[in-house]
Amino acid sequence: MSKDVLVFCEQRDGVLQKVSLELLGEGKKLANTLGQRLIALLLGHEVEALCPSLVSHGADEVILVDDAHLRDYLTEPYAMAMADVLNEGNFEIVLIGATAIGRDLAPRVAARVKTGLTADCTSLEIDPETQDLLMTRPAFGGNILATIICPQHRPQMASIRPGVMLAPEPVADATGTVRRFDVDFSGLKNAVVLLESVKATKKAKDITEAKILVSGGRGTGKEGFATLNRLADLLGGQVSASRASVDAGFADKDRQVGQTGKTVRPQLYMACGISGAIQHLAGMEESELIIAINKNPSAPIFDVADVGIVGDMHKILPKLITKLEQMA
Repeated sequence: MSKDVLVFCEQRDGVLQKVSLELLGEGKKLANTLGQRLIALLLGHEVEALCPSLVSHGADEVILVDDAHLRDYLTEPYAMAMADVLNEGNFEIVLIGATAIGRDLAPRVAARVKTGLTADCTSLEIDPETQDLLMTRPAFGGNILATIICPQHRPQMASIRPGVMLAPEPVADATGTVRRFDVDFSGLKNAVVLLESVKATKKAKDITEAKILVSGGRGTGKEGFATLNRLADLLGGQVSASRASVDAGFADKDRQVGQTGKTVRPQLYMACGISGAIQHLAGMEESELIIAINKNPSAPIFDVADVGIVGDMHKILPKLITKLEQMA
């Protein structure tokens, strides 16, 4: 029997989350290495219209569980549905995004199907000798990388943070099948009832979607972030921050880049007043072009920067802003 690779494809309000497409790209690589199929699992209600997108992004088959119990995310019905799918099939690998939903869902499903889970992976590979999945993730506060295997149990489950993997380009003429899977929710004992869903009236733009990021560290200071915002506006980008600046109250938590924040891959990443702790580098070192400005010539950020400027950002950035305003 085929031992396929399955990707849980998260949707919210009928909109596919980008991490789902990123994991389809990574799942396809793993499936090709194993000579197996890539299966996309889609849970929700009235979400069948999303299936063609999953096929175009690499899925050989979409397993669709469409039920009113799955209209909004609740732990118990989602865990029940996903566990039923895994128990019915024969899956070698299961990937899930380490989002708010994924972090809640993945460990509960792993427990139900009696397997392990490696959380927050940054790299996935197939061992050429054993064919086991090598799941690499930061450990000890990001100071080392640990590679974890699950040789005794199947499926091998891993969660991956959004932005770590690259989403593939859609293939217009891709072919795949859609299989409806029915789950019996009659025995559902859900202790949680969703009374109301309250959404923010104004949602801040997600820094993982930005093509240009101007990022500030502890050396930026609170007043310095006003300068970063002006520069970001001129460049058509967004402002992000290191953990030190977030902890100091200079920026909001959702702006944080790094091991305990978000992983980003912009076309341009400007690191201003950021020393470059390993935890921060883990969240931005895959950026296409990295420009670093720091007074310390020995700052670790220069080890990953494509362009390094040793100097005071408070003197350098105003001159850059003036030049950009003249060019506008």
